[in-house]
Amino acid sequence: MIKFFKRLWRYLGAGANQKFNEKADPKIQLEQAITEAQDQHRRLREQAANVIAQQKQAEMRLERSMAELEQVNRNARQAVLMADEAAKKGDAAKSADYARTAESFATRLVQLEKDVEDLKAMVLQTTQAAEQAKSAVSQNGMLLQRKLAERQKLLSQLEQAKMQETMNTAMAQLSETVGQDVPTFNEVRDKIEQRYAKAKGMGELQGESVESRMLEVEQAAQNTEAQVRLSQIRAQLGLEPAVEELGSTVPGTATSGDGAAAASPSPSPAPAEGTAQPGV
Repeated sequence: MIKFFKRLWRYLGAGANQKFNEKADPKIQLEQAITEAQDQHRRLREQAANVIAQQKQAEMRLERSMAELEQVNRNARQAVLMADEAAKKGDAAKSADYARTAESFATRLVQLEKDVEDLKAMVLQTTQAAEQAKSAVSQNGMLLQRKLAERQKLLSQLEQAKMQETMNTAMAQLSETVGQDVPTFNEVRDKIEQRYAKAKGMGELQGESVESRMLEVEQAAQNTEAQVRLSQIRAQLGLEPAVEELGSTVPGTATSGDGAAAASPSPSPAPAEGTAQPGV
């Protein structure tokens, strides 16, 4: 049962982590990654500084031990010489004291020689560790600089991706249905074109309307009446119809019907009445 709950907890944690990564802002995550890299580089520098400090301390201890070794060696030699001189002079007591002093210096000399050997090994080890630490700091610094340079590139790519996503969304809204309450660009265009075509068709129908035809008929009727009246006036004056009037009245009779046909024989009786009046 406990194993099941552990698996369930890991599953829920993985799901929550995935959802968080999907919703998280990449720009903030990038800054967090850079900050973590900078903190890691700082900790590495501190560790390297501690290693180098140990190397420096080992070198200073080695220098002190070697200086002390030289001094003890000189003292031991001096004590041996002084013990030998005292023995030559027959002073056994001083010779014994100098001999014991020389022995003490020799004991100290042996211990210092061991310490120097140990310190030399320690200095060698710490020097290698310091060189490795310096190399690690240098390499990590180069990686950090690359990450900082790559951050600018990634931020630029992120802004370009956001702009492209915005353009893709806008283009999708222009070509796809985004909802019942919001028409698409194609729907609006079709509606405008349909309205424009309808208005243009109505304009053409207005050009072919009854009023325009009535106006044409009225103008034709006026022209016909004018021609008929001119024919009557010429007939009353006893003049022959003009060639232009003959050409114009013939189509007029065809368009005006019976009224124009009745008006055409009227010129012939008019001169007869005019000649009969003197006889009366």
